[in-house]
Amino acid sequence: MALSGTTVCGRCEALQQEVAELRAKVADLEAKLAKAQKDSGNSSKPPSSDIVKPPRPKGKRKRKRGGQPGHPRHERPPFEVDQVDECLQYCWPRCPDCGGPVEASAEPPDVIQQVEIIVKPTKVTEHRGMPCWCGRCRKTHYAPIDEAVRRAGLVGPRLTALIAFLKCGCHCSFSTIRKFLRDVVGLSISRGQLAKLCAKVSDSLQVTYELLLKLLPTQAQLNVDETGHKDNGEAFWTWCFRAPLFTLFKISPSRGSDVLLEVLGTEFDGVLGCDYFSAYRKYMGDCNVLVQFCLAHLIRDVKFLTTHPDARNHAYGRRLLDALRALFALIHRRPQLSATRFALELEDAGNLLRGEAIWRVPHTAQAQAIARRFEKHGDSYVRFITTPGIEPTNNLAEQAIRFVVLDRHVTQGTRGETGQRWSERVWTVLATCAQQTRSAFSFLCDAVSAFFQGVNGPTLVPNTS
Repeated sequence: MALSGTTVCGRCEALQQEVAELRAKVADLEAKLAKAQKDSGNSSKPPSSDIVKPPRPKGKRKRKRGGQPGHPRHERPPFEVDQVDECLQYCWPRCPDCGGPVEASAEPPDVIQQVEIIVKPTKVTEHRGMPCWCGRCRKTHYAPIDEAVRRAGLVGPRLTALIAFLKCGCHCSFSTIRKFLRDVVGLSISRGQLAKLCAKVSDSLQVTYELLLKLLPTQAQLNVDETGHKDNGEAFWTWCFRAPLFTLFKISPSRGSDVLLEVLGTEFDGVLGCDYFSAYRKYMGDCNVLVQFCLAHLIRDVKFLTTHPDARNHAYGRRLLDALRALFALIHRRPQLSATRFALELEDAGNLLRGEAIWRVPHTAQAQAIARRFEKHGDSYVRFITTPGIEPTNNLAEQAIRFVVLDRHVTQGTRGETGQRWSERVWTVLATCAQQTRSAFSFLCDAVSAFFQGVNGPTLVPNTS
C-alpha cells in the first residue's frame, strides 16, 4: 500500500525530532561522563580523590631507583673533631705478616665513625627544698625551689619539647609517644600527662603566634589556601597564610571571606596569591585587593576541556593550553634573557593568553565559563607580569599546607579549642622554621625554657633590617 506524501513528511519530521532528542541525550551523557572522569590532573580536585589511578602508558619506563646518571653523588660528611665524644685507637704491636717490629706511619688512619644511643638517655634530678626550724617564730621554713623547675614539674624543658616535636613534627599519637618513652627512654607517662605537656608548649608559643598574626596585614605579598579540618567530628577549615619569610595557620569554622577580613582586615595593601575560590573573589571585590589567581589551577581546568567529548571545547582547550605552555616555557627561559627582553616577551605571552581566552569562544557552557573568568578577572591571572616577585601559581601555600593534610589523616582532627590553638601554633612554628632554615626542635626547647622561667621567649618575626 503506497503512503501519501503527507504521511511520509510526518514520519520524516518525527524521525528528525527523535534523532535530535537522541543527539541531545548523547551530548548530555557525554558531558556527565566527562565530568565524572575529572581527577587531580584535569581539575582542582585533590589527589586523594583519585581512588583508582589510571594504568601507566606503555612505552614509558619508570626510572630506576637511586641516583640518576649525571647527578653528583651525595655522601654524608664526617663528624667534626669537636663532635666526637670518644676516640678509640687500634694499633698493631708487631707486623701481622712476618711478626717483625713496626713503627708509626705518616699515612692517614682507617676511620669508622659510629653513632649510638646511651642505655639511659635521661637524667633524673631531685630538687629538695630543705626544711629549717626557727625557734623564735616557732615555724618550719623550707628553702624555695627554683620557680622554673616548679612550673616544669615532672618533665624538664627539653623532654617537653621532644614530646611536642614527636606529636606535631612526626605525627605521633599519644599512645605511640607513650610506647616510645616507656620502651626506649625508660619513662612511664600517662596520656593525660602528655596532653598537659602539649598544652604547656602551646602556651609557650602564644606570644610568638600573635606577633606573626599582627604582621600578616603588613605583608607585600601573601599566598593563601585552605583545607578541611575536623573538630569533634564537626567541619572546620584550616587556613594557610604564607608570607615570604613566615607561614601562619588558622583554624576556623568558616570557609568564607569573613576569615580573610578577620585576619587581613579591609585595607590589605599587598597582592594575594590564591585559587579561584569564591571567598577570595568576594574579598577581592569588597576590599579592592589585588589578586594573582593560580595559573596551575587554570591549567587543570583547561586540560579538562581538551578531554571533553565536544569537539568545540577540545579545540578551544588546545588553543588555551598552547598559550599557557608558551607562557611557562618563557618563564623557564628567564635566566637566558635580559631583564628588558624578558619583560617584553612576558607581556606578549600574557596578551596572547588573554586573547585566546576571550576571542573565538565556542558557544558551550564549559568554554563560556573560562571566557567569563578572563573577561572579569583577566588581569588577576597575569598580574605577575607587571608585579615583580609575584609567583604565577599558588604552589607555595599548597606545599605548606600539605603537612597539615598529612597530620589530619593521622590524627583525625582536634577535640576542642585547646587542640585547635595547639595545632595552629605548632604548625606555624614547624612551617616557619623550615622557611627560615632553623631547627624546629631547638626553637621549641628555647620557647619552653623561657616559658618556665617566665621570660620572653624566641621570636619567629623575620629580621628585615
